[in-house]
Amino acid sequence: MKQDMILILDLGSDENARLAREIRTLGVYSEIYPHDIGVDQIKALPNVKGIILNGGVNREIDGVFIDTSEAVYTCGLPLFLADHKGEKPWPESAEKRRQTLSDFIFSVCGAQANWNTENFISDQIDLIKRQVGDGHVLLALSGGVDSSVVAALLLKAIGNRLTCVHVNHGLMRKGESEQVIDVFGKALGANLVYVDAVDRFLDKLVDVDDPEQKRKVIGEEFVRVFEEEARKLNGINFLAQGTIYPDIIESGTKTVKAVKSHHNVGGLPEDLQFELVEPVKMLFKDEVRAVGSELGLPDNMVHRQPFPGPGLGVRCLGAITRDRLEAVRESDAILHEELAKAGLIEQIWQFFTVVPDFRSTGVKEGKRSFDWPVVVRAVNTIDAMTAVVPELPWPLLQTLTKRITSEVAGVNRVLYDLTPKPSGTIEWE
Repeated sequence: MKQDMILILDLGSDENARLAREIRTLGVYSEIYPHDIGVDQIKALPNVKGIILNGGVNREIDGVFIDTSEAVYTCGLPLFLADHKGEKPWPESAEKRRQTLSDFIFSVCGAQANWNTENFISDQIDLIKRQVGDGHVLLALSGGVDSSVVAALLLKAIGNRLTCVHVNHGLMRKGESEQVIDVFGKALGANLVYVDAVDRFLDKLVDVDDPEQKRKVIGEEFVRVFEEEARKLNGINFLAQGTIYPDIIESGTKTVKAVKSHHNVGGLPEDLQFELVEPVKMLFKDEVRAVGSELGLPDNMVHRQPFPGPGLGVRCLGAITRDRLEAVRESDAILHEELAKAGLIEQIWQFFTVVPDFRSTGVKEGKRSFDWPVVVRAVNTIDAMTAVVPELPWPLLQTLTKRITSEVAGVNRVLYDLTPKPSGTIEWE
């Protein structure tokens, strides 16, 4: 079933993602498009019922006030001018704002509330079949929620013409690759190829301390591994990824500078030899989880901790060294163990540790030490666009400090990051 859609044209607002989510909660699909989209492009999109012109703080590019073309204003679709040219028509209360949107979407545009996980799955399976045809697809299966949901969609659409490749780049959490092999090879019933590329990736990352460059190195090397695996198989022309909407938004738009490049967006090489298949790229994280549940994936898979594509590489801050990477891995495992003992696993959306590339003086076993700190990070969020920090019990923080400083080599301090998003991002790099 084709779902009705409301377009949001990006005229510099920093609330585009919030607006898209608000429309979707009303049961109508919404996407954000650049301000300079053409009318022919709009007409080529399926079931567009209306357009919201969303201006905002980034309305100027290089000193030039931006607007959409005059043709968009006369294209025949209902228009809503949101925060347009400095005007602020939005009511302040959430209830009135929702009512304003509802009136426009349903009364003015005549849209139907037909966007739900069941229809989304049906549409994506149809789109995958049309895109892939009789071809074969290689899926980068990290074992995270996003790639797992993509695997389930692809299995429904093309069955055994899907090959999943799990690359151990040496930046996985403790025991994670082993878990991926056990869980996904059996639970999903997919063709699964395991590639041990630990030395290959870590050698490429020697002395790379810039976070953006790290992501690009990791992203490009991932693709090179997949190209090599594809050459071992016949007829692989497509690469599937678990890209989601926050990845695209945070990687930058024409009006908003990038927060950070995601390896699956800004880190892909220009000479990519595959056509990309990204069926969940327009979904927020909670929507991806809902699709996973609808597809029948087990809860422990659907609600698995989010994990960045570059893995622990963006939690071992600065230039990656193997000893400091091991400190991240071991401290992260301790954090997981203690939160599980405290019964807090299900109450925290994401938690992890980071180890920065600097040392401080301390005392361990009665002797002076000059070691790294471990920073504990925990956040709660719905869509990963904003996040708050939970208040962890003091005894738990004391236990974490004692265990990490005594059990993890090269560490003499433990810190708890209290920064929400914004002003921080969820990850440190």
